[in-house]
Amino acid sequence: MLAAVIHDTRDVRAEERPDPTILTPGDAVVRVVASCVCGSDLWPYRGVTPVKRPRPIGHELVGVVEELGSDVTSARVGDFVILPFTMSCGVCQSCRAGFPAACDLVTGFGGTDRDGHPVDGAQGERVRIPLAQHSLVPVGRTEAEIEAAGLVPHLLTLADVMSTGYHAASSARVSAGDTVVVVGDGAVGLSGVIAARLLGAERVVAMSRHDDRAALAREFGATDVVAERGEEGLAALRDLLDGDLADAALECVGTKQSMDTALDVVRGGGRVGFVGVPHGGPELSVRRLFDRNLTVGGGMASARHYMETLLPEVLSGAIVPGKVFDLELPLADVAEGYAAMDERRATKVLIRP
Repeated sequence: MLAAVIHDTRDVRAEERPDPTILTPGDAVVRVVASCVCGSDLWPYRGVTPVKRPRPIGHELVGVVEELGSDVTSARVGDFVILPFTMSCGVCQSCRAGFPAACDLVTGFGGTDRDGHPVDGAQGERVRIPLAQHSLVPVGRTEAEIEAAGLVPHLLTLADVMSTGYHAASSARVSAGDTVVVVGDGAVGLSGVIAARLLGAERVVAMSRHDDRAALAREFGATDVVAERGEEGLAALRDLLDGDLADAALECVGTKQSMDTALDVVRGGGRVGFVGVPHGGPELSVRRLFDRNLTVGGGMASARHYMETLLPEVLSGAIVPGKVFDLELPLADVAEGYAAMDERRATKVLIRP
């Protein structure tokens, strides 16, 4: 089969790899209908995270079940399914509490499972799925129905970015009437705008310096856009809010600057939900949190948990998060997808096998 493999900095290739097979009774094999490039994939692509050896890459996919291990009863062969970006058991304490991303057996794409077997990357034609009993999420519609309704991009966002944006808003305890600032205008930040509105925010300020992304943020429900950064950005926000600050902020980037901005834009007693993968030392000053009574929560999103809430919203058409995809490419051209996102020529790239 064809699959994306990262070899080194800015070196992603579509290569032939062995077809996956069932290795344990808890496995499934899924034919990929669509995958995508994530902002977090750019960290190794840019060399920020070292690539020690060539490895398959990608962690977001929707597809059709082709084979099932004998222990898997949660789906059937032929089901159209969504896969969260981390696979989980569904029965440990963390899973039962609604945090499957912190599962005792958590397994990622492109690594190995708990038995030491290699796990495929999501950017390929087929993928072996460990812990399939809990990780497979059947959509309840056929592939033909989903394609005809144009739902593939929207369902694909539930694998990561839409669920992650929702985690940011949930962690910031966004509720009815809140004013929320979203720091970051990538796919996760744009999804955070949708999430804040779903949770009842009255006013959502998107911080964006890109006209196309700002326009999409407004389409998703942002009431205001601030292009400035630093002190100028803070002053612009106060002007918008008649001298006030936000009740909550969503940090959707993962740098020191983005975390500082998120902390700056909330009032005393405000809340910050952070989901940006930490790079660049976004350490928190406990004294800063203490002095202003700020609450910070978040981390790796438990996409499998949030799918239960978000799937009906997508199927009903209430939300259309798949609009974050602004470039679609065949798997053979996956290298161009990475380059386009790296160079900010695309917000998020959808990959079709």
